[in-house]
Amino acid sequence: MAALAENLVDIRDLAIAYGAAPPVLSGFTAELERGSFTAVVGPSGVGKSTLLRVLAGLTAPAAGTVRMPVRSETGRRPVALVFQEARLLPWRRVLDNVAFGLEGTGLSKADRLARARDTLSLVGLADMAGRWPHQLSGGQRQRINLARALSVRPDLLLLDEPFSALDAITRQTLQDELLRLWGETGTTMLFVTHDLDEAVYLADRVVLLGGKPAGIVRDFDVDLARPRERDTVHFADTVRTIRAALSESVSDGAGI
Repeated sequence: MAALAENLVDIRDLAIAYGAAPPVLSGFTAELERGSFTAVVGPSGVGKSTLLRVLAGLTAPAAGTVRMPVRSETGRRPVALVFQEARLLPWRRVLDNVAFGLEGTGLSKADRLARARDTLSLVGLADMAGRWPHQLSGGQRQRINLARALSVRPDLLLLDEPFSALDAITRQTLQDELLRLWGETGTTMLFVTHDLDEAVYLADRVVLLGGKPAGIVRDFDVDLARPRERDTVHFADTVRTIRAALSESVSDGAGI
């Protein structure tokens, strides 16, 4: 008998509201299996980015619970968040930018720098350690952003449209890079995107949010072999199915 999958995150009846306004998301219930790759899509304003901030512990939910193992291990954080913008510190060189994420984890400065060097090697940018952020391309900055998040060896990596500002070629390159890092680290990934092709290419599960207040409209299993080919009929059909469901969920002029 196959072993049952282990859930890393258990979310129950989560509600998100901005101030005293009615909730934008309500009744969100989901489980994330350890080592899984899940994409979240939906119209603008349904609370996708705020959902990530709640899971990262940066924003308190209006209601509901989020349960996941709590680590107190030196040099690790349970959750890391990658924003759309790299947000590198301009007064720190690349190595120190990556090491910055490790401050407060109990590692010595020497150990933080050693971990940062290892993580730069993981993302293929060891030779950029001494550069300043302004000397990097957009794709390089975002890979440094990924390195900073991965340096804390999180159980859960949250990604908020990290490739949306990049050109098409760089974006596809970093999608493949992210899949390689996922395979090498086994980190559980939760990825927010407006790009349905990106969601289907990366994830094994696509969660569609919609409605007012928003909730899970559909939960799609992406049954495509890896590595994936974007120009296959099966890939196009999967994107088309999710796009149709998304179109149905859009109401009151909400855009995607």
